Amino acid sequence: MSAQRRLLIVDDEPEFGEYVKRVAAELGFSVEVTHAASDFMELYRSFDPTVIVMDILMPHMDGIELVQWLAGNGCSARVILASGYNPRYAKAAETLAQEIGSLEVTTLQKPVRVPDLRAALA
Repeated sequence: MSAQRRLLIVDDEPEFGEYVKRVAAELGFSVEVTHAASDFMELYRSFDPTVIVMDILMPHMDGIELVQWLAGNGCSARVILASGYNPRYAKAAETLAQEIGSLEVTTLQKPVRVPDLRAALA
């Protein structure tokens, strides 16, 4: 795959995924969106993202489990964890992600403002 910026989004809220997609497309990203962790794993392998935006709390498999999966698969993409839940949970998830996989992780609190999203993607 080319060196272009590729964003993979996984969030069980379709509106949030589309919001992130619109902002990222304006910044020149090629974007794929999924709403299920199982689809995310397939897309990750074929799309080879340079940046990942994922919800922390999702049905069936949460963001922490996906971060562990990414770490186990040698992920080199930057990971942005988004949550509408308690900000301390997001920070704990960020710390855990860095410890288990030495991943580059950022957190965003929902609702995410456009300037904050742009800064995280930059």
